[in-house]
Amino acid sequence: MTDYDVVIIGGGPAGLSAGLYAARAALKTAILERGMPGGQASTTDWIENYPGFPDGITGPDLMMNMDLQARKFGIEPMFDEVLSIDPLPDSRFQIKTGEGNITSKTVIIATGAQSRPLGIKGEEEFRGKGVSYCATCDGAFFQGKVVAVVGGGDSAIQEGIFLTKFAEKVYIVHRRNELRATKVLQQKALAHPKIELIFDSVLTGILGNDNVEAIKIKNLHTNVEKAVAVNGVFVYIGKDPITELFKGLIETDERGYIITDSSMRTSHKGIFAAGDVRQTPLRQVVTAVADGAVAAVSAEQLIAGH
Repeated sequence: MTDYDVVIIGGGPAGLSAGLYAARAALKTAILERGMPGGQASTTDWIENYPGFPDGITGPDLMMNMDLQARKFGIEPMFDEVLSIDPLPDSRFQIKTGEGNITSKTVIIATGAQSRPLGIKGEEEFRGKGVSYCATCDGAFFQGKVVAVVGGGDSAIQEGIFLTKFAEKVYIVHRRNELRATKVLQQKALAHPKIELIFDSVLTGILGNDNVEAIKIKNLHTNVEKAVAVNGVFVYIGKDPITELFKGLIETDERGYIITDSSMRTSHKGIFAAGDVRQTPLRQVVTAVADGAVAAVSAEQLIAGH
């Protein structure tokens, strides 16, 4: 059974940053990622608020650079799913994966958060048949078509703008009477000829036969419902933390986000958390990277006995 100093669960910005700092500290470090390197940031079309890139950079490019940098310092990437974490009597942890078990002196949880579903009729039925949670992944399938984006935050507006590269029209449906996105994104959306904003409204159903053909939209003031013909629905109404695996092991808040102190320590000694998975006022690539660095340094200090 392979033994590590640090095992990082999740290969997004927080996990890669933690891996970089841990490996540079000469700690034997593994990063377990069940999907693609870079996590959800690698599915973001354009990132223009990460320091050092005045003209912006694509999410895939930024994450590829982070991944290459972490590998340069000797992290061991493992593409596998974590099934359980069990504390051992000697204060180490056994991490069970689909390929077998490994042990580690410390664990950094950087599993991030996943898109929250609408929970309406037709959503699950048409998932992958017009319903998507990733415009960067699926936008090209909607060349010359009509799509709807649900949400009013940065992700919804940014991805709505991205979809105008392909779709002939993009509806943005938001339950409030104004967007929550940053002003620069709002201005771009409001000025775009392909985008139509529908405020004070929610989706109540997704309709179609083999694929999405329409959505039902309800105005929250008048309660009037109407059907709007679309070929695709992109959902950006928020995130839920990926923490189901850790329930009962570490403390979380009422929404499932991991509670940490300023050193990224959780309620269980030797387990740290970083990035979108933890209770934090801001969830951005830049904050995830900072969290990862702090978590790795805290793990190094614990191993060193400080």
